[in-house]
Amino acid sequence: MLHFKMYEQLPLEAVQIRQEVFVEEQGFEVEFDETDHHARHIVLFDDEMPVGVCRFYLDDDKNAYVLGRVAVRKEFRGRSFGLMLVQEAEKQVRALRGDKLLLAAQTRVREFYEKQGYAAEGEEFLDEYCPHIWMSKAL
Repeated sequence: MLHFKMYEQLPLEAVQIRQEVFVEEQGFEVEFDETDHHARHIVLFDDEMPVGVCRFYLDDDKNAYVLGRVAVRKEFRGRSFGLMLVQEAEKQVRALRGDKLLLAAQTRVREFYEKQGYAAEGEEFLDEYCPHIWMSKAL
């Protein structure tokens, strides 16, 4: 049975998934940062197995919530778990009275976010040699 858990601190399950996906699979070196200390972390479980994760936080400078670190374990992809994580984050941000969600998408998954109503803003930029683009959605 699928279910979400939200954490105020970075849980071990999120560390494991992000390590697998972003560090081991995609080669990012700077995966964990200060933002992890003030973000809320959502983990998607299939029964007791953690299968996906994301985080979100309020960015006062941008006057909006920022979604990030959306990751699904390789063996669980293709089952709409990424979509479910994004929708859960949107639900949580709405509950906090947030009206806009931003994210820095890897350009290779830009279409995934566009299908969910996100629009690109500005120019592409590199994050550890990987092209990204800021995207936003009014909630």
